[in-house]
Amino acid sequence: MYRRPPGTRLLGLRASGRQYHDESFGFRKPRDFMLPDYSTSQLQNRVENAPLLRYVDSLRTHGHRAARIDPLDLLQRDDVDALDPTRYGLSDDSQTYDINGIVWTKTGEEEEHWTLHDITNHLRSVYVGRIAYEYMHSPSKTERLWFSHMLETRSAPPEEEEQRRRKARIHALLAQSETFDQFLQLKFPNLKRYGLEGGESMIPALDALFSSAAQAGVQQIILAMPHRGRLNLLTGLLEYSPAALFHKIKGGFEIPEDLGAVGDVISHLVASPTLDYGGSERVKVSLLPNPSHLEAINPVALGKTRAKQYSLLKTSPDDCRLGDRAMCVQLHGDASFTGQGVVMEGLGLSNLPHFTSGGSVHVVVLFRSIGYTTPASSARSSLYCSDIGKMINAPVLHVNGDYPEDVARAVDVAFKYRNYFRKDVIIDLLVYRRWGHNELDEPAFTQPVMYDQIRSRKSVPTLYEEKLISDGIITSESAVSVREAYKAHLEDQLAKSTSYTPSPTLFQGQWENIVWPASADALRAPETGVERGILEKVGKASVTVPEGFEIHPRLHRHVKRRIQTVEKGAGLDWATAEAMAFGSLLLEGCDIRISGQDVGRGTFSQRHAMFVDQKTEAVIVPLNAELGASGRLELANSSLSEMAVLGFEVGVSWERPNLLPIWEAQFGDFFNGAQIIIDTFISSAETKWLKQSGIVLLLPHGLDGAGPEHSSSRIERMLQLTNDPFIPEDTAASSNVNMHVVFPTTPAQYFHLLRRQLKRNFRKPLIVAAPKGLLRLPAASSSLSELEPSTAFQPVLADPQGNTGSAERILLVSGKLYYDLVDERKARKLEDRVAIVRVEELCPFPFHELRAALATYTRAGEFWWVQEEPRNQGAYAHVAARFEWVLEALGKQQRLVYHGRKEEAVPAPGVGKLYRVQQDQVRKGAFEGL
Repeated sequence: MYRRPPGTRLLGLRASGRQYHDESFGFRKPRDFMLPDYSTSQLQNRVENAPLLRYVDSLRTHGHRAARIDPLDLLQRDDVDALDPTRYGLSDDSQTYDINGIVWTKTGEEEEHWTLHDITNHLRSVYVGRIAYEYMHSPSKTERLWFSHMLETRSAPPEEEEQRRRKARIHALLAQSETFDQFLQLKFPNLKRYGLEGGESMIPALDALFSSAAQAGVQQIILAMPHRGRLNLLTGLLEYSPAALFHKIKGGFEIPEDLGAVGDVISHLVASPTLDYGGSERVKVSLLPNPSHLEAINPVALGKTRAKQYSLLKTSPDDCRLGDRAMCVQLHGDASFTGQGVVMEGLGLSNLPHFTSGGSVHVVVLFRSIGYTTPASSARSSLYCSDIGKMINAPVLHVNGDYPEDVARAVDVAFKYRNYFRKDVIIDLLVYRRWGHNELDEPAFTQPVMYDQIRSRKSVPTLYEEKLISDGIITSESAVSVREAYKAHLEDQLAKSTSYTPSPTLFQGQWENIVWPASADALRAPETGVERGILEKVGKASVTVPEGFEIHPRLHRHVKRRIQTVEKGAGLDWATAEAMAFGSLLLEGCDIRISGQDVGRGTFSQRHAMFVDQKTEAVIVPLNAELGASGRLELANSSLSEMAVLGFEVGVSWERPNLLPIWEAQFGDFFNGAQIIIDTFISSAETKWLKQSGIVLLLPHGLDGAGPEHSSSRIERMLQLTNDPFIPEDTAASSNVNMHVVFPTTPAQYFHLLRRQLKRNFRKPLIVAAPKGLLRLPAASSSLSELEPSTAFQPVLADPQGNTGSAERILLVSGKLYYDLVDERKARKLEDRVAIVRVEELCPFPFHELRAALATYTRAGEFWWVQEEPRNQGAYAHVAARFEWVLEALGKQQRLVYHGRKEEAVPAPGVGKLYRVQQDQVRKGAFEGL
């Protein structure tokens, strides 16, 4: 038998993993908690009563399998033999046991003797009732003990008057919920409203959660939820105007018409009320807009919640930690919680040091028939939809939605866990849908037995109302009065909906200096140049480390080269220009957050914005440590996730306009794992929800022999998502494209683009086809003079060759191919006959800039678009039709000629020989016939 050597200790999971070494800005370690270990007498008692201990732990572990949590009692349950005390040699109900250290009915060291009968009854009332707890899977002894103490300790019930008040509150919420859905059904019978009938207990559940949060000092709740029950929650707890809702249902705008936005469907509406729970207990609840793609909103809510607490990250007061003042609450449907991969990605972010926001409360509203009318057996491979939460060892509380008071109890326990441990917790609220997927659906097509039962049973509000009347808590008259009063309120609001006019509250708090992008006040071309002295200071600080800090030997060359180029004022590479953009913004009080996989050093080992001590693995971010700026740079090396991480950064961008949020893909094509976020948030949030975002996507792009993957950022997809007009218009709104798409060719251009993001008085997403081969290419370097005042980003770069009077053919190009064409032109000695013009900004298309640049070429008779991407990809489809206006404006009869690869199913070939042949054809073919 193995025995541990004296003086050694067992290492837990935490100790066996890699230790934390990153103390850079924004890094937050999970809190360590340690409840007192068992005393000597408790350990002895556990040994002496080992059979009882096994029985008690089995009740804790397996009680959920026998609990009465299904309101329809259709959940298949096997006989749970583990709950039989005789399996552990316990057969005498009258036998007494010392339960100290085994059952936690009270605190203290004194002995406490209970009969087996009393132990069984007590624990079954806790673990095999209408709330079922799963927490024994946690590897943390402290968390298991916390739950055992919390659940098994007998506490005094609230005062009778307090109980009556709580029950009356629950009744009012349930009654109003049912009245609202019935009212909509009566007034708008053909409306798909995704009502809450059958799941009404969701409302008192959230009310209890908001109340607990307010009492604990939480000031901000960021709420993410899908469509089911959304209208009910909005017009109820969240105080959204029913008149505004009815106006929208009847076809009206929910936003001012003159803004030029198109709005969204009723099941995506939002509200941000400040709720009063008595005295100083007030909490602002911000329900986020969401797309119909279920669960996509979750990481956005996480990012916004963390950004709410950004000042804490900068000041770190001892009396306030992440989660003290802000909390993320996520509502889920059971089908999507199990089926959507972003749920797993979001859970994976929950405890990461640069992504944690202090713990989320998840409420899974399990409607028994999931998705449309799919049975659970066809939708998941696990017993519960919540089992995915076990990947992060999150505790799960299953609760029967037919019993609102038990629901409120489960919420209370869940919040206390979250608030103590600052970790995620899941409430699995089992309810049912009285109708189908929507009110026009017939679920009995596929689930006749279930819906026979549902249609024959009384509603949850009615059952609870009857119980309260029977118990003397309320009277029949008061119950009727609650419903009638709310119905009268809705009638009044319906009448007012005819004259309702939406009014925006666009720019408040941190956003008060931000304007609507289509307004005449929008500053589209701000000053982005920086004084040389500041640039030099930033450049040197970006590679300065303290005495004794030992960087990797290979990085000494990186440091030396940067200092030399800064002192020389020329030869600045991409990473140096980026560091100067970052540092200058930090000195101006702006904050920067860049996230992605290994962004600290950069995918191509180019950035090195952080250094790691080679002996201690301590981390330093020189721009934070050496610059003395009020702004801070957060380097959030992320998990191997695209969708959740990008969604997180979108949430950050929604919260703080004075922060530059950047997501960098390892390679450009990695964004396709986050396409849903791009489609439903980045490209359309402004026009749907009036949400501005200054997020930057860095997508490394360029054909360089890497094969079908990792070559293309799919520029064509990004451009197709834009609302770029086909001809220029002379109004401010014409410049209000939904996002900017750029393909810069110099570090200076990149520098100005980054600074432009924050120097404008509005915010727009920026999609950058970022370089790979240009990162260190000497020909693609810049000088300090290109970053100084009076310089700015140029949407079009004319040929520096100075051949305006002699060029016969104009090659229009974007990106790194420009340098290949320059080399080929030089080799052929065609500098006078061929001009190469770079289109650096593809959206908004630079109509006027391109016209002005081409007008100088007086002898040009040919205009070619040259790209290395296949014809069905790249920017050609976007530029071709728009270039027609430019030619017509120049009075030219010619048409744009395409030159590049033919149509392909992949961005690039995987055979090296074929790649080289194709690339030669693109490069050399651009000069054929000359």
